[in-house]
Amino acid sequence: MTVEQVEQGPRQVARTVEVPASAEDVFALVADPHRHGELDGSGTVGGTVSGPRRLTQGAKFSVAMKQFGVPYRITSTVTRIEDGRLVEWRHPAGHRWRWELTPLTLTSTRVTETFDYSTVPAVQGKVYELLGFPHKNAAGIEATLRQLRSRSPRA
Repeated sequence: MTVEQVEQGPRQVARTVEVPASAEDVFALVADPHRHGELDGSGTVGGTVSGPRRLTQGAKFSVAMKQFGVPYRITSTVTRIEDGRLVEWRHPAGHRWRWELTPLTLTSTRVTETFDYSTVPAVQGKVYELLGFPHKNAAGIEATLRQLRSRSPRA
């Protein structure tokens, strides 16, 4: 299995992988914030989530997190959603996380996850870069996509 780098534009970190599952099955997983901890390859997402079982446009969900050994809680807001194709939410700091699903066959989907910090002010983006977030998030995305692929019954 190969997780590939995808060029999405400046201040966006994206990786993609082919998953042996339908887009509907993958969407059901990524559109349920209560299940995000099952996929998390970064080690930052906790299991305590409040919010809807299926995300919709404008929905808010709250997740227990841990980074640099410090526990905290964030509430994100869904900014875009397309049934079976796309889920995107805005982190309270302004950056966005996005899942794009491209059906390849009835049982195979190209899944792209993106950390998009092009939406934050330039100074904040520089701070992210100085703290190593693009590199760290790239590694987390790769691990997440591997986890997603390994969960498929046909992997």
